[in-house]
Amino acid sequence: MAGAARMPEEVRATMGKATQDLRESGIMDNVIKVGDTLPAFSLKNTDGVDVSSATLLKEGNLVLTVFRGHW
Repeated sequence: MAGAARMPEEVRATMGKATQDLRESGIMDNVIKVGDTLPAFSLKNTDGVDVSSATLLKEGNLVLTVFRGHW
């Protein structure tokens, strides 16, 4: 992690512990995995128009990417 090298050690340690605590909680047993089938959903595109997963799937495979944080 290139960004981790620039973090203060105490921040890196806190984030590492939080990540480890999450893993030990069993939360990873319920995350979406590659190939899982998701329920139908609808999201707004960049123009604010609702786009449904069902409509997109009619055109072919659908890849969903989730970004955390700010742009």
